Amino acid sequence: MQKALIYDNKFFRGILGLCGRVFLRLRGWKAVGAVPKEHKYITLIAPHTSNWDFLTILSVVGIHQLQVSFIGKASLFKGTLGWLFYYLGGIPVDRNNPKRGDVVQQIIAVFDSRDRLILGITPEGTRSKVENWKTGFYRMALGAKVPLVLAFIDARAKETGFGPTFIPTGDIEADMAEIRAFYATKLGINPENQ
Repeated sequence: MQKALIYDNKFFRGILGLCGRVFLRLRGWKAVGAVPKEHKYITLIAPHTSNWDFLTILSVVGIHQLQVSFIGKASLFKGTLGWLFYYLGGIPVDRNNPKRGDVVQQIIAVFDSRDRLILGITPEGTRSKVENWKTGFYRMALGAKVPLVLAFIDARAKETGFGPTFIPTGDIEADMAEIRAFYATKLGINPENQ
């Protein structure tokens, strides 16, 4: 059973929405694109080049009152502040427990156990410059039979939001080329890290 999330609280949803609108307006940015109608999907967030990316995407989440989850290492969910990571939408994964399977299998199991789940993932895996994206998100979507929603940050246009919804075909090379082609026109906040 899923624990209560911050997004379940009407007051906090309202605050997140207001803060999101104010944050984007103060920066001269706007939220664009249609919110996906699907109840379960993985949303890619790219390019991920700056600490500002988190607040920029969180603004879109607040404006649209979405319940977005993220993956975190299991140790974050233990101890005094462990409840906070659950409350913020975190999903713990254990990379060192062979009984639970790899991270991809753990996330597929979470998708299978829920009626609704939006999982936000940055395919670069870091704000630093990388040569290749990680592909775990693709294998998660394919295994869970959920679409990928291409969310973006574009500093050139000062826009953030949702692009197309993409259904993985199983041909990872062709699919990744198509996904990268969409993001090729987007400029990160720190383009030198792109």
